[in-house]
Amino acid sequence: QLPLVESGGGLVQPGGSLRLSCAASGHTMDNYAIGWFRQAPGKEREDVACINFSDDTIDYADSAKGRFTISRDKAKNTVYLQMDSLKPEDTGLYYCAAAFFTGYICPTDVTDFHSWGQGTQVTVSS
Repeated sequence: QLPLVESGGGLVQPGGSLRLSCAASGHTMDNYAIGWFRQAPGKEREDVACINFSDDTIDYADSAKGRFTISRDKAKNTVYLQMDSLKPEDTGLYYCAAAFFTGYICPTDVTDFHSWGQGTQVTVSS
């Protein structure tokens, strides 16, 4: 298990930006894939982006491509999700999750993500 804590959510106007953080206090994220997921009210959870913490390879969901950027800080054992050009449909509870993974980029099966943070709320509204 990898204890994760998200932060950085909030209320932002359409077109605005937010940066979410996912930290693993006291634990290394090496050999883990860290994914960002979101869930809007009444909708299923969906993946947003994922980073292989060891080799910095990245994958994005189509909804995130061109607007969101996932990155890591190895010294801080933290993964970030920079979200730009936010839209109302980006509103939801954003979670980060960890999968112990030494394969190519990130797991394709969400059940491989075994450690989840508590989530941080993102609301995009005027």
